[in-house]
Amino acid sequence: MTAHPTLTDIAATLEQSPDYRVLRRLVPRSEFIPGNDEAAKTALLLDVETTGLDPARDEIIELGMVKFTYLPDGRIARVIDSFSCFNQPSTAIPAEITGLTGITDEMVSGHRLDQDHVGQFASDAVVIIAHNAAFDRRFMERYVPLFTHKAWACSVSEVDWRSHGFEGSRLAYLLMKAGLFHEAHRAVDDCLALLEILALRLPQLDRTVLSVLLERARRKTIRIWAEQSPFELKDELKRRGYRWSDGADGRPRSWYIDVDENTQVTEVEFLQKTIYQREFEPQIEVLTAFDRFSVRA
Repeated sequence: MTAHPTLTDIAATLEQSPDYRVLRRLVPRSEFIPGNDEAAKTALLLDVETTGLDPARDEIIELGMVKFTYLPDGRIARVIDSFSCFNQPSTAIPAEITGLTGITDEMVSGHRLDQDHVGQFASDAVVIIAHNAAFDRRFMERYVPLFTHKAWACSVSEVDWRSHGFEGSRLAYLLMKAGLFHEAHRAVDDCLALLEILALRLPQLDRTVLSVLLERARRKTIRIWAEQSPFELKDELKRRGYRWSDGADGRPRSWYIDVDENTQVTEVEFLQKTIYQREFEPQIEVLTAFDRFSVRA
């Protein structure tokens, strides 16, 4: 009697054809590199679900964290621990947020984000990684002061995904390109999914995504303010990548851009020649992983 092919056999057969792509369910793992990891450092993946987008007004309703170790070359060693909690907000969760996250008022009722417990869990991490750190960091700084003093890295903006063959940076898309899918129900599930993406080796560089991310996060960012720039040239600034600050948070009411150190001179020359048409020394700030993405920045 001929044995029926298993699902694994079928998947392997389909993968041999250019007409099919196979996605496998993500099975979280705790060990990536067996053996001694004495030289490893500790990092933390973090994801929050909130009642809205405003870190000054909206509230966290769920926090997920995964702590892991990594080697000097950027390879992930193992998962140390994970943390997950709900937090009951002061008002009802908006219906659209429940639709987006699946989190209801009943699920968070009576739960509280314990500042001391969260701070203790994250205290030994040398870097906090989030898949949109500009969002997660500002909420966490409000709830747990320890995160104000931590180095942060963003796996959305600090990896040039397009140059590595990815057409987007959404987590579900990155997983699909890696041949995986997951049905996330909790914030910690997204952290575990992101861990698999960070462990990927980029074939062009023969390095992990985590290695590329950390290298970028260690660089300084130069923020250049185009204060009192001519109103009629605002579209020129927008095309260049400048963003508008309305001054509500204490920063200048001005257009600004963040650039690498090696392009600072070029950017100042652009302002002098195209925007101000004269010698001009703009206000400049130097940002590092310790203040980048912060509400202070």
